[in-house]
Amino acid sequence: MSITQQYLLDTYRARQLGEPAPPAPGANDWQVVRELRDHRQFSAVVAGRPAHGRIRQALGRWLHLRPRSIY
Repeated sequence: MSITQQYLLDTYRARQLGEPAPPAPGANDWQVVRELRDHRQFSAVVAGRPAHGRIRQALGRWLHLRPRSIY
């Protein structure tokens, strides 16, 4: 059964029981991504690490430590 079929079945059942319809598939995806980002930033601050730019800093350190080619 696909996600769409399950959603339609759940909507039908909710309508039959007089309950509110469930949210459509994918309706809250961006909200979940934002909450995950906020949680990671909060965890970083609590652990004493910078909340922003950690990946860029790590890449910068990695690129500066690499020996340069002589070509």
